[in-house]
Amino acid sequence: MSTNGPTGNGQNPYEGNNNPYGQQNQNPYGEEQQQPYKQEAPYGQAYGEQQQPYGQPGYGTPPQEPYGQPQGSWPHGQPQGSWPHGQPQPGAYGGSPVPGGKPLAPVAERLVARLIDVAILLVPTVLVFAITGASFLYYIVASLLSFGYEAAMLLTQGGQTVGKKVMKLRVVDLATGAKPAENSLLIRAALYTLPNAVYCIGSLFALLNVLWPLWDKPYQQALHDKSAKTVVIKEA
Repeated sequence: MSTNGPTGNGQNPYEGNNNPYGQQNQNPYGEEQQQPYKQEAPYGQAYGEQQQPYGQPGYGTPPQEPYGQPQGSWPHGQPQGSWPHGQPQPGAYGGSPVPGGKPLAPVAERLVARLIDVAILLVPTVLVFAITGASFLYYIVASLLSFGYEAAMLLTQGGQTVGKKVMKLRVVDLATGAKPAENSLLIRAALYTLPNAVYCIGSLFALLNVLWPLWDKPYQQALHDKSAKTVVIKEA
């Protein structure tokens, strides 16, 4: 009796291509069927959002400062918070301004320097009083004498009088800390001395002028300093 299958050729009818249940769905050309292409958005970007070129800010993004330049800096390399018009900036931690690298003169030393100058002018002033007496002429001549002394000393001695030399003080330009211009020194000397020509009122103005540095901030200027844009410094 024969044990072979009914096909007679030794093959299983359920193997190979003859198995209708085990066959996969294949493309007629021998390739697997591909899924439709689906475009995915770049990582971290919503679908449909336009990607900006590499290294450039997106729409609405504020421009970045140039590399190495601090944000918020002033134009033309001027540091933020600098003192305008070349004027010296007040010292750090609330200290006094230092025009030209020198500290401001203490008010007490300025008063002592003035007393020395008054003592120098005492002898010629007494002589004028002896000649003119207590008259309007006396006040005019005495104020002109003081103006001549003040202007001559400031112009020839580099911003110093005898009293300032003794106390090591000097009048300098507020903006630069250098020697003031001649017209500035003349204005300073005139406002300090010539008001004394006016009887009584001139003396009150002179007293207010001398005391003004006590409350003036930050440069401790008298009124004649403000008019001439000068400041008095202490030399080492």
